[in-house]
Amino acid sequence: MSRESGLHVKQRGGTMNVTAWNNGKHHPSGAGYGLKIKRSDRDHYFSKSWEMIFMKLPSAKREIEINIKKDGFWNSCPHLITKEIGRWLIDNGYIPWPKGNPPKFELIQIHDNHFELYGK
Repeated sequence: MSRESGLHVKQRGGTMNVTAWNNGKHHPSGAGYGLKIKRSDRDHYFSKSWEMIFMKLPSAKREIEINIKKDGFWNSCPHLITKEIGRWLIDNGYIPWPKGNPPKFELIQIHDNHFELYGK
């Protein structure tokens, strides 16, 4: 089964403002970090039929996979969470950030469930 099969396109080429997020635990592995998106952006650019999205981080050679088939993502916590994002934040000097002032980025929808992250 192709990783794009069964997808429903919501929007193409849109840009979202996102912020770095942490669950309060600072693991050197990158676990517990992610990106917080607005609920309105989640509803506009993401489809509940998708299990995963694919995101290219700046300077990365390949896309990472992020599970969005979670109740939290579609209810109270619209966060894209994966240790790869955390490692990228750590490796690029974004962590630690000043209290109340997490780094901000732009997340661009390339097509379907494929996105690319850019610094601001």
